[in-house]
Amino acid sequence: MKKRVIAIVAFEGFQILDVSGPASVFSSANDALNKKVYQVIFLSAQGGMIKSSSGLEIKTIALRNFDNIDTFLIAGGDEYGLIELIKNKTATNLIKRNILKAKRYGSICTGAYILGGLGLLNGKRITTHWNYCARLAKEVPTATVDSNALYVNDKKLWTSAGVTTGIDMCLQLVANDYGNLISNQIAQRLVLYARRAGYQSQFSPVLTAQSNAEHFNELVDWIKQNISKHIDAEAMAKIAGMSHRNFYRKFVGDFGTTPAQYVKSVRIDLVKEMLSSNASLKTIAKLTGFTSVTQLTKTFEALNGVSPTLFKKLNCS
Repeated sequence: MKKRVIAIVAFEGFQILDVSGPASVFSSANDALNKKVYQVIFLSAQGGMIKSSSGLEIKTIALRNFDNIDTFLIAGGDEYGLIELIKNKTATNLIKRNILKAKRYGSICTGAYILGGLGLLNGKRITTHWNYCARLAKEVPTATVDSNALYVNDKKLWTSAGVTTGIDMCLQLVANDYGNLISNQIAQRLVLYARRAGYQSQFSPVLTAQSNAEHFNELVDWIKQNISKHIDAEAMAKIAGMSHRNFYRKFVGDFGTTPAQYVKSVRIDLVKEMLSSNASLKTIAKLTGFTSVTQLTKTFEALNGVSPTLFKKLNCS
């Protein structure tokens, strides 16, 4: 069996997880399949040792014309390194030439700026880290930038939000090559909480809550653990150790939403995750705390504008 060559481009100040995450996925696929189906190579403009933004270095080989590249990815990183790479016309010409020959190509995080500078994002649906989406949209006005997605696939092009989402994207690439079973095994090997679909939001309600209201962390964990049960503001106030009135006022102030709306958002986020499985809507409703499929559907439609069934058809097929 011919190896699929995975090329990952790095530069001074690259984000180490943008490189090591995808590389770990493809090397783990070799282990899961018990044969070397992927060969991962690290490229840079000049070759040699390249220092990441965290100070760790990797050994790279100079960009050149590789034959039979399956997947060509560009890592994200510091703005200075991105600008220097874009200014290097020899390197960018080599990148574009290799991309045009590749079966598929893409970026992790701000690596999308390199693709944009080469005109490879024009008219495409793309994403990058939420903090850079507005800027990327201005720089590539013909592209549709999805600031909410973890990763986006548009024909040969794959773009991800960056850092850990590069892992999610590459798990899907492996799933496309060798099936979901192998990709799920890799996720287990990497001790991931779950395989996340590209349509899932960069803004997890749980993570947002933990960031905005540190003193409610115990409550946030309790909600996650009890999401299949009935949860009301009174029970939440008890866990938080506050009176109902004080809890409600402080919760709305910290979270920017009511307790009921927050719980609803956590439920729907979990529903989206479970829609990518083979579980029935009845089972999903039970596991996510909805009293019926009808209640789940009404809530889902109100928040997303489409039914769970249509959402699954559009995003999970």
